[in-house]
Amino acid sequence: MLSKNILSDFPALSRTIKGNRIVYLDSAASTLKPKPVIDKLSKFYLENYANVHRAVHTLASESTQMLEFSRKNFANFLNAGEHEIIFTSGTTMSINLIVESLVRSKMLNENDIVLTTLVEHHANFVPWVRLSKLHGFRVEFVEPSLRFGTLAIDDFLKKDINPKVVAVTGHSNVTGQLIDIEKIRSIFPNSILIVDGAQLIPHQRIDVKSLDIDFLCFSVHKMLGPSGIGVLYGKSQYLEALEPFLYGGEMIDKVSVEDVTFNVLPYKFEAGTPNIGGIVGANYALEYLNNIGYDEAKKHVLDLTKYAIERFRNLENVEVYGPLDESHCGILSFNINGIHPHDVAHLLDEKFGVAVRSGHHCAQPLMNVLKSQSRLSQFPNSTCRASFYIYNTYEDIDILIEGIKRIKEWFDV
Repeated sequence: MLSKNILSDFPALSRTIKGNRIVYLDSAASTLKPKPVIDKLSKFYLENYANVHRAVHTLASESTQMLEFSRKNFANFLNAGEHEIIFTSGTTMSINLIVESLVRSKMLNENDIVLTTLVEHHANFVPWVRLSKLHGFRVEFVEPSLRFGTLAIDDFLKKDINPKVVAVTGHSNVTGQLIDIEKIRSIFPNSILIVDGAQLIPHQRIDVKSLDIDFLCFSVHKMLGPSGIGVLYGKSQYLEALEPFLYGGEMIDKVSVEDVTFNVLPYKFEAGTPNIGGIVGANYALEYLNNIGYDEAKKHVLDLTKYAIERFRNLENVEVYGPLDESHCGILSFNINGIHPHDVAHLLDEKFGVAVRSGHHCAQPLMNVLKSQSRLSQFPNSTCRASFYIYNTYEDIDILIEGIKRIKEWFDV
């Protein structure tokens, strides 16, 4: 099994807490970091680090070359141009950059329509809602019509509108549903298509050219890399036309008391000293995943998901959310009737060493949908979420299931 060959790369998994080994099932929030990535990043900080793009001495040149090599590798990974890859602090910053820049550039105006969904993470929901109040564009929402928060392509077809922007997740961080971006593009061929790839990119390659994506963003900490670093892809035709969101050093060409001109892409959108180590570390994480093989990693996670779904089917008084088919990948949200998710998560950790997430998962509109569809006597406006990655095993899922069974016994449900 894939993970058996790499478990030694993740020392945290060998820890025991109160007699239980750690079972880490919170990768949708943030993945563990493999030791080879950490070792390479440590070597960079010890031997190569200096500020980038500003000096000609050896350390500065080395750091600049390593940062730009990371940009090149991510461009190849997405089938994009290097000038179309912008480094940000993460998915949230990337989406805010896009929204603000569209408004500032008058590319999103009063009476324009933005189409998004009720399954989005707040990062791809709140900026559109709030800025629509300030700038007059209208936000329309696709509501999931299928089982427990699952989107259907027909849900998009029902929207008889011509949106200027379609902003959609590629992979729900609550239900684990993989969203068919290709079909969404075919429905809205003339809209600016923005994809939140935070949960998607850790599991599969995306060819931005073949899918005709205009903007794609993701966070590296969800794919074995450092926190505080994200990747934003944007079509050059839009990046050239957009007004930057942040102003400062490096992103300028000339400054006078009358006005400023901006640097060439991608530096036009990279104001200030970047997270140099994070960018270099991002490349190390990408190389690690490429060495494992993205197809093998995705198959492993899909196999784990299928196994988990089958194990959950035999649990009474447990509600599992999402599609429960081949479009369900890596994330499994659930509730136990009559037990609050926070109590379940606490007991799983305290008694079994199982780390899951509990809460609304930064997706409160989706929680309202789940509440309306739930069969539980009282839906708690939150769920438990177990999420799997390359270092998880079938045994991890068995331990999770055993923990749930024991908790049900303790609460007599």
